[in-house]
Amino acid sequence: MSEAALQADASIYQQLVVERARRPLHAGTVEPADGAADGTNPLCGDTVHVTLRRDPGGRAVAVRHRTRGCAICAAAADLMAETVQGATRNEAEAVFGRFQRLLQDGETALDAETRRQLGLLNAFGELHGYRSRRKCAILPWSALLAAFKSGEDA
Repeated sequence: MSEAALQADASIYQQLVVERARRPLHAGTVEPADGAADGTNPLCGDTVHVTLRRDPGGRAVAVRHRTRGCAICAAAADLMAETVQGATRNEAEAVFGRFQRLLQDGETALDAETRRQLGLLNAFGELHGYRSRRKCAILPWSALLAAFKSGEDA
């Protein structure tokens, strides 16, 4: 990919993060929920509350978040909720693993199939150079996985 194309992608991704932080599509709570959990980053003050409802097969049919924090955390929560619609806990964990690799190594270090699977989550690829900001993007995922587990333990 050319340098100009990479810069254009970065600009589009930055716009996506800002847009989802300002106007999230999956904010709120699921009622009734069969899984819920909170995530907090005491270093920066970000907080996330995730609720979900699953079908009898364990697939998330609704995922919502209430996020108070930076634009990265808010956008990551919203895009996470969108990405895991229809996913089981194991599938969500697999997406999270790919997302962590993206944050660690950047988008260009991933193969095309992994980038395709991440979809809009590729917007966070530039965070690989900012270790402290990665935690903002991971916080919603920690809450999501805890919400899946809380529903299974009930």
